[in-house]
Amino acid sequence: MKSQSESYKASGVDITAGYKAVELMKSHIARTVTSGAVSDIGGFGGLFELDIDGIEHPVLVSGTDGVGTKLKMAFLLNKHDTVGIDCVAMCVNDIICCGAKPLFFLDYIACGKNYPEKIAEIVSGVAEGCVQSGASLIGGETAEMPGFYSEDEYDLAGFAVGVVDKDKIIDKEKVKEGDIIIAIPSSGFHSNGYSLVRKVFDVENADLSLRPEALGGRTLGEALLAPTKIYVKPILELLAAVNVKGISHITGGGFYENIPRSIPKGLSARIERKNVKVLPVFELLMEAGGIPERDMFNTFNMGVGMTVIVDPADADKALAVLKDSGEDAYVLGKIVRGEDGVVIC
Repeated sequence: MKSQSESYKASGVDITAGYKAVELMKSHIARTVTSGAVSDIGGFGGLFELDIDGIEHPVLVSGTDGVGTKLKMAFLLNKHDTVGIDCVAMCVNDIICCGAKPLFFLDYIACGKNYPEKIAEIVSGVAEGCVQSGASLIGGETAEMPGFYSEDEYDLAGFAVGVVDKDKIIDKEKVKEGDIIIAIPSSGFHSNGYSLVRKVFDVENADLSLRPEALGGRTLGEALLAPTKIYVKPILELLAAVNVKGISHITGGGFYENIPRSIPKGLSARIERKNVKVLPVFELLMEAGGIPERDMFNTFNMGVGMTVIVDPADADKALAVLKDSGEDAYVLGKIVRGEDGVVIC
């Protein structure tokens, strides 16, 4: 007998819409299947067979995150196929900082009303993020919660699991004075600081179709919804070629909170301000909001989505590997003695 409940539907929850959403998302999920995925979507758990070939001491590394208030931009623009990339990126970019290769991902979508086509559109972005990071989307959950969320809104979160050989875990204690800090550019705000972004640009009342000259042809809406860059593949290439001592994913808290997480006590990151390739969208925000530059660097990535620390002797090779991977990487600064964490000068 087909599962249905008119009483539940009358309360605002249509379980048949959930079944339709699952059917619509299956083609997107199929794009992410890797050799380890051994279960179909729809079971009670996502199964993944761990291949430890070539790994002497496997260590699982997990990360979880959401998209935050950037989702408001998706609501305003009625575009839902990129926020899933953000969700995956915020998780896999964290675990790659340990040197871990992502294996699989699960998502969680909570909504006021289950519109199957919209849910499938969201999952298409999750699937794209998984493809970009080499992870398999092995499960998830969609919860219809009328009265808790408005009908046209939703929240999106997820988590990733990866694996690394214990002897290859990135160890910040190996960082020493004189080591080089390399920047890998971001695609924009990524998924951080949107409460401030939305306030400054007054996005609910702004014309998001405007094309400010500084954005090089993009509309303001396009710039604010640009998906978070996923760094997994270039970082894995780098790890295979160079001894990487530290990696930082530049998220909320900007330079001042994130870079010190890859540096041992007694050392600091000296960042050359003139080296930072600040993206125009950050300059636009800073000017529009009258925001002090110190606050900008303590809130946003400012155009640097990830930093890596290497020995000076490995710097040129690291830059070459990253550029061969399509990243316009450059030297951001160096490690110095001190307790300041980060000094931008």
